[in-house]
Amino acid sequence: MDFRIGHGYDVHALADGLPLVLGGVEIAHTKGCVAHSDGDVAIHALCDALLGAAALGDIGLHFPDTSADFAGIDSKILLRRVAELLREKSYEIGNVDCTIRAQQPRLRPHIDAMRRAMAGAMGVDDDRVSVKATTTEHLGFEGREEGISVSAVALIYRPADGK
Repeated sequence: MDFRIGHGYDVHALADGLPLVLGGVEIAHTKGCVAHSDGDVAIHALCDALLGAAALGDIGLHFPDTSADFAGIDSKILLRRVAELLREKSYEIGNVDCTIRAQQPRLRPHIDAMRRAMAGAMGVDDDRVSVKATTTEHLGFEGREEGISVSAVALIYRPADGK
């Protein structure tokens, strides 16, 4: 089998009055991510990890923020398309792991819903998706609640009978 690992990282600024979408789940909060799409920083980092593992570029290459086609788009659609791209290259998704850095809101109550949403978009079982959240103890832009950042890693593989 051909195993590959990819890493993704994304950051979005926060602004008052915008919806906050993380891991495919809308979360009640006073601030949301500033972005061309729905601003789902978790899915964006995950897309980059998956694309990187397959050496297929990055999310900006496939879904440029200069294109009206992606204005306000649900990022689960982008994740679904990335998973399809991998399968076209005979790759399967082994597992993924995301770490969300945000001071507020508390994300633990939403983790399982995020795992289900991202797994559904990728067409994999929930147990292949890990999501963790941490604060930065009020340090940095995350701690000052100016933005949210996410790191993601992905393991993909091409079965022995793959091309």
